[in-house]
Amino acid sequence: MRIAILAFPRFQLLDVAGPADVFAEAARQLGKPRAYEVQVIGAVDGMLKSSGGLRLAVDATVATQRGPIDTLLVAGSPNIEDMASDVPLQDWLRRQARSVRRYGSVCTGAFVLAATGLLDGKRVATHWNSAARLAAAYPGTCVEADAIYVQDGKLFTSAGVTAGMDLALAMVEEDHGRELALRVARELVMFLKRPGGQSQFSAHLAAQTSERSDVRAVQDYVLANLKADLSVPALAARAGMSERSFARIFRSQAGTTPAEFVENARIDAARRLAEESDLPAKRLADAVGYANVDGFRRAFARRLGVSLVEYRRRFAG
Repeated sequence: MRIAILAFPRFQLLDVAGPADVFAEAARQLGKPRAYEVQVIGAVDGMLKSSGGLRLAVDATVATQRGPIDTLLVAGSPNIEDMASDVPLQDWLRRQARSVRRYGSVCTGAFVLAATGLLDGKRVATHWNSAARLAAAYPGTCVEADAIYVQDGKLFTSAGVTAGMDLALAMVEEDHGRELALRVARELVMFLKRPGGQSQFSAHLAAQTSERSDVRAVQDYVLANLKADLSVPALAARAGMSERSFARIFRSQAGTTPAEFVENARIDAARRLAEESDLPAKRLADAVGYANVDGFRRAFARRLGVSLVEYRRRFAG
């Protein structure tokens, strides 16, 4: 199977090397070196310089690539949105999408696919810090901001950077079954299926700051007073609005309900405290405004996709 990875100037190196290593290890485990053939396709000719400064020689360009492709992936780049308006590139991707068995993107590579219309009506993933931007720029897509990777028919998209390896492993499992995927995961010291979503790694409130000063003032109050009464009636009174108007305006500005924002703020603070201290769960809960430790544990697991114990095992100092 030929795996073609499309890369751009200033590409993210691990977006290419990570999936390539997964496919190479799968071929080694199968005892068939040519079971997967990884080919790097350059959007431009010559050596490609990655965002980290390392250079990569491409096997072909979109103009010179020949032969059938089984799987086509688009790598991400900090400058990816500059490439999204390249019309010849869009035409090439549309043609390939019709003929390949499956196609997709790693990280911000989703922006290039979205510009072609190939993501319209599709469920997609991208880096947590780009999810809101992708959804706003291409409202026809259904962006799943917390997903590590998403399969929608023949379309596969992943979250940022290392998540491309999770995506490639899912493809190996689809091709050759769970047993081989597990052997590859063990050899590469990675999860067969990573528990939880991107929320474990993201700053929860990064894309939720309102442009309206009255709503932003409430958000600032919430973040500074997590142990206060942060019910909708209390916050509406602080904003000088009726509860109904406050809830409607807050949601339109922040993209979430007041209750969800408060929970996100409290769990985000608890997450940081869990990383930096050894406070027991009850004291963590009290520090961020939860009267009931069981309710705190449930909210933590719901928001981050993993338990407090598991989160500390991974991220505590």
